[in-house]
Amino acid sequence: MKFGLRYCNTGPFAIDTSLAEELVLAGEAAGFESAWTVEHTVVPSGYESAYPYSPDGKMAGGVEDMLMPDPLMWMAYMAGITSTIKFATGILIVPQHNPVVAAKQIATLDYMSGGRVLIGIGVGWMREEFDAIGVPFDDRGRRTDEYVAAMRELWTSDRPTFHGEFVNFDAAYCRPQPVQDSVPIIVGGDSKVAARRAGRLGDGYFPARGAPAELLDLARATAVEHGRNPDDLELTTSMPDDPDEIRALAARGVSRIVVPVSPLAGLQTAISTPEEATRFGEIIATKPVA
Repeated sequence: MKFGLRYCNTGPFAIDTSLAEELVLAGEAAGFESAWTVEHTVVPSGYESAYPYSPDGKMAGGVEDMLMPDPLMWMAYMAGITSTIKFATGILIVPQHNPVVAAKQIATLDYMSGGRVLIGIGVGWMREEFDAIGVPFDDRGRRTDEYVAAMRELWTSDRPTFHGEFVNFDAAYCRPQPVQDSVPIIVGGDSKVAARRAGRLGDGYFPARGAPAELLDLARATAVEHGRNPDDLELTTSMPDDPDEIRALAARGVSRIVVPVSPLAGLQTAISTPEEATRFGEIIATKPVA
């Protein structure tokens, strides 16, 4: 079992850069595999779109002006002061990004960090944010699927060429390419659509909350339907309230658990200081999970 730190670019770790550095360095020293970020480029005041992970439809208790550094920039900064811990988006709102530019940024980060990048993806839920960025909201699912395919072409092909509904290029060299064969794409989301997308095109699946058996099974079944090996689909879940459930999650095929470091969006806070990251690392080191 691998363990990650979740939402590291939020809360006190967004406010105080030195505290974020301490957290990530402590996590690396304690044996955490990855540090995860989250993205909102803008949060328009008075948004009416319903946040899908809280009863009142609002993020983090309704706070709109939260400090949330850009995930890729944050990851690049932290990669420069670390050596082994991986960095992940959880998630990057893919349809809000130009896929060719994003592919370049992500590949550069992977190349310069020595292959330490994971890209968790989502389609987004806040229509007002899409409007502010100038990106269509209603076709975001199709855009996400096509953008992922285009980015993988740029990351892996000798002469990247792609022709789709939204993206078109011929022999468009995009160098450097990732150190990894292709940057892993981990599909996030607590919905059947997200689970199916993970099974269809993802390298992994990360439900946003808990470990819903129905969705994990659906992701694996969809992989089979598309001629893919379901065992190649890496399953990530959030830290359960009861640590004794970790072994049961491992038995169900979960191979990574991410531990919250801030109360954003109502997540139970398991770690809130670099010292707690160190203590948690010591605990999991003495209780390995096969």
